[in-house]
Amino acid sequence: MLVELRVENFAVIESLTLRLEPGLNTLTGETGTGKSILVGALSLLLGERASADTVRVGADRAVVEGVFAVGEASGLAAFLEERGIAVDEDLVILRREIVAEGRSRSWINGAAATATLVGEIGRQLVDLHGQHEHQTLLHAEPQRHILDAFANASAAADRTADAWADLVRARDELDTLDARRRETAQRADLLRFQAEEIERANLRAGEDAGLENEARRLEHAEELARLATRLHKAFYADDDSIPARLAALRKTLASLSRLDPESPADENVLEEALQTLQELGRVLGDYAAGIEHNPARLDEVRRRQDLLFRLQAKYGETLDQVIDAGRTARQQLDALDNISFERATIEKNIAALRQKLHEEAAALSAARRKAAKRLDKLMNEVLPGLGLPGARFVTHLELLPEPGPSGAEHVEFRVSVNTGFEPAALARVASGGELSRIMLALKSILAHEDRIPSLVFDEIDAGIGGRVANQVADRLRDVARDHQVFVVTHLAQIASRADHQIVVEKGVRAGKATTTVRIATGEARVHELARMLGGDPESQASLEHARELLETR
Repeated sequence: MLVELRVENFAVIESLTLRLEPGLNTLTGETGTGKSILVGALSLLLGERASADTVRVGADRAVVEGVFAVGEASGLAAFLEERGIAVDEDLVILRREIVAEGRSRSWINGAAATATLVGEIGRQLVDLHGQHEHQTLLHAEPQRHILDAFANASAAADRTADAWADLVRARDELDTLDARRRETAQRADLLRFQAEEIERANLRAGEDAGLENEARRLEHAEELARLATRLHKAFYADDDSIPARLAALRKTLASLSRLDPESPADENVLEEALQTLQELGRVLGDYAAGIEHNPARLDEVRRRQDLLFRLQAKYGETLDQVIDAGRTARQQLDALDNISFERATIEKNIAALRQKLHEEAAALSAARRKAAKRLDKLMNEVLPGLGLPGARFVTHLELLPEPGPSGAEHVEFRVSVNTGFEPAALARVASGGELSRIMLALKSILAHEDRIPSLVFDEIDAGIGGRVANQVADRLRDVARDHQVFVVTHLAQIASRADHQIVVEKGVRAGKATTTVRIATGEARVHELARMLGGDPESQASLEHARELLETR
């Protein structure tokens, strides 16, 4: 609920703090004191466009701040915390600042925010009636939600919305599959050519490196044979080979060791070297014998390398990338063959989901039709007692061609305030007072279902008095059992029923008009009610009448 409204330098208001209580709060005062200005200030917190004209003359900025207790506003604290705005002690503080130059800024709990977000939050906390811009019940979606809540069908509405979302996802899946099929079909010939070209090449990972080595050996076969033969002779075959000379030196090494056993000469080292060189010479001989001078094989290797080069130029920088490209092309072709099966599966699922949507929507429609008749009956019983004797209320359900996320029908509240006229959409009702009383009738019937904690009624007493005023007051008291209600009124019958009466007064400070507020209690409230009754507010008759209203409230 709205705990406190602070206003600074807004129109004729210099600075005031308006504290509200649970239950029924009334705002009274002489005409022109600034009651509507306070409502206008509150409307800024509900998304009203800021205007530099509202800044008090001589001030550089106007500030409007509302403090709300949000314990009853389900999910609002979580909604704000998801956006990085902390909520302490279940309090939300909305603030808007209008600079004289025309700029405006907004905050939520001290964190900078857009005016749009402030308005979005504000409209979840306060429903303002009397000015069309902020009457949530004028819009289709809130009307639908209210009817569903009245019908105890909110869960059915959620199931219908979920069924619609599931159907949309399945249709999107089918569209994606069809798009993929069209794209693949258009590329099928190219994919088939690519896959077959790469598959015919029979590529092997690492093949390019092996071919490069083989080509080098074949290209230099004669030189390789000559060098290997030379080394074979030097290490193994010649009479004057290195091992033969090492064998002669072995005798000298043995003589040195015999004469001086402590000499560094080690016959084993020489023996190992001799055997190693002989083995190397033998292996090089086998290598030289195996070298083949084969121009035909070299041509074959060069052709294979050329094929690999051309494939890499078309499909990837490396041989592995070419192999992957062939594999991918084949997979896409295989997927094209499987799409028909996938499509049949998805179409079957869509048919089942469509059937589920129709079933959920049908159940919701039945609940709505039943609730609409009951709501219309209750509304048409209440409206005459609120000064609308010729009014007729109708909940219009317009069948849609196909069920959608909100069901199988469009929900619209319609009303006629004059006998003989067909009911029309609420938004087309011209009189603010009539519209407020229609809203009051709805609120009194739907009080338990409506989640908006605070209701503001402006112009609700326009053109009424006497018995009707008492009936309007009774309805306001009924609604105030489930909501915080804030009413701007000129009628003593309504003001006397309030749990909390606030009086707006205008005075002069420093040569400028200014608006102030005070809480009316005790005799001060009696005198304010006497003034509202007309005649001489100080006469004994007026004062007694005021006391009688307070005693019978």
